[in-house]
Amino acid sequence: MTSALEVRGITKEFGATKAVDNVSFSLDAGEICGFIGPNGAGKTTTMRIVSTLELPDRGDVFVDGVSVLGSAREVRAKIGFMPDAYGAYSATTVMEYLDFFARAHGLRGRARAHTIASVIDFTALHPLATKNIDALSKGMKQRLCLAKTLLHDPKLLILDEPAAGLDPRARVELRELVSALGDSGKAVLLSSHILTELAEVCDSVAVIEAGKLQAKGRVDDMMRETRAHADVVCRVLGDAEAALRTIAEMPHVTGARLDQGNITFSFTSGDQERAQLLAELVRRGVQPLDFAARDTNLEDVFLSVTQGTLQ
Repeated sequence: MTSALEVRGITKEFGATKAVDNVSFSLDAGEICGFIGPNGAGKTTTMRIVSTLELPDRGDVFVDGVSVLGSAREVRAKIGFMPDAYGAYSATTVMEYLDFFARAHGLRGRARAHTIASVIDFTALHPLATKNIDALSKGMKQRLCLAKTLLHDPKLLILDEPAAGLDPRARVELRELVSALGDSGKAVLLSSHILTELAEVCDSVAVIEAGKLQAKGRVDDMMRETRAHADVVCRVLGDAEAALRTIAEMPHVTGARLDQGNITFSFTSGDQERAQLLAELVRRGVQPLDFAARDTNLEDVFLSVTQGTLQ
């Protein structure tokens, strides 16, 4: 079955800097993938190559089986690109803006009217249809840009920092729209620095640093793998110093220390081994009151696979 997006070994150099270095990954239809990495990691360059706005020096990208190098025009009909900054025309209403881009996509007559009505309905822009774009809030402008991106019904959406600068309510509403697009079968490549937002909407994540892809996988799988190297906090009844010495000599335990009366340590194995550790502590006379791994989130995943490398 053809992937909605297949990136095959793309490399892009700017002088001596490899902005993108042999990056490969794929997305299936309906998959929402969070594309994360520090500033300057190569996210935007990768997205621009996928969107046919930049040519790779090596490698290729296939959208629904079509090469961006061999058939860029055909690929453009299959993708919707929402950049991190876009131009909005002054003294233009929401309806005029969407009508202009619908015509640019070749939509005519009833098909154009039906499509514009459909994207306005999906993005809930009805009350603003006759408003000038200049008068819209940042959140409403983002909705409008998303509506414009959907006019030609693309199979793949590329959203570069769509939640940047939005207030909490606008971020929640945007997240709901993206989830609905994934449910409708569209593949979505979504970059953001707001990792808590990505965890709630994404099926998978791809982590890039210094131009190299560091990891790509399902969110649940990557969190489970990160939990295998989790920080554990233990509070005990009785002599904490003695309990600390016992814990420190146990297998898979590193960095055991007392922290405000709690014993904190890193555990470098899985859930089964952690359960065995707790049972062994009780057998040795330690009396745990609390024994829990710190909750794992996407920030932990990001920190576990990146090294803070700059280029």
